[in-house]
Order: sequence, then structure tokens, then C-alpha cells
Amino acid sequence: MERSGDGARLIIVCGLPGAGKTTLARALEKRLRAVRLCADDWMNALSLNLYDEENRGKIEALQWKFGQEILVLGLTVIIEWGTWGKSERDTLRLGARALGAAVELHYLDAPADVLFERIQRRDMEDPPIGREALSRWIEIFQIPTPEEMALFDKPLVEGLGLLSS
Repeated sequence: MERSGDGARLIIVCGLPGAGKTTLARALEKRLRAVRLCADDWMNALSLNLYDEENRGKIEALQWKFGQEILVLGLTVIIEWGTWGKSERDTLRLGARALGAAVELHYLDAPADVLFERIQRRDMEDPPIGREALSRWIEIFQIPTPEEMALFDKPLVEGLGLLSS
């Protein structure tokens, strides 16, 4: 197990459902002894509908408040929310930087057929995610550009992104 590095670090794991975010985030959590914050986990623990955007927003706000407190302690936090929009990633990056933390972005992607097959196999959502919903989400997801990726620090651990394949 590696130390998380020198000082506070925020790791943002970004991607659509089925991209491998949880697999990567759990591997990083273990490898770096980090704190992983995943809204889906908390919603499941509270028996909340995963599609309840109001409660998801409240949970993510609470997790971000908690995450910032952890960063102030000089530790590593992993945000596993999907972060579909650049503005959301910007807010997290700038907030962490204001606390003196390094910030990584891990973007995970897979072809639509692979995403759909993984979603079906895990059978986690109720109601299940259909192809139409996934197609809509692919259209609205803002893929990080090379210019955006350049705003983030080099990852402490390379190669774990291969876990999402």
C-alpha cells in the first residue's frame, strides 16, 4: 500500500454509468489509503432512489463539505460522482486548489454497447437504465478536453485506469 503522497489531494473519477468508476475508485482508495465519496453508496445505504436528483444533490453537497474537511487535514479524497459537466469538475478543482490540494482527474470511457452491457450485468438500478437513457446521457456528457485535462495534476498512480476495460 502506498502513501497518498505529500499533502492533500483530490481525485475526481469521471465517466458515465458502466465506465468503471467504482472499480477504479475502490482500487485507488485501497492503494492510497484515501477516503472515497460516492453518492450512490450513500443513497443505497439510506434506501433512496438513485434517480432522486434532489437528494443526490444534497448528498453530494454534504460529501463535498466533508471532503473539504478531509483535504484540510492533508489527506486524499476520491470523488466518484460521475461529474458529467466541466463546470462541476471546475468547481471541485478550484475548491480543492483553494485549500492547497493537488487535484487529479481520471476520465473513464467505453463504447456505448460496453457501457450498456456492464449496466445490465450489474443490475443495480431500479428501474433499469435503458438504451435510450444511456444514449441521451452520452449526448449530454461533457468529455474532458486535452485543455481541461492539462489543468489537473499528474496522477500519483498510473495504469489503474486500465481496470475499466
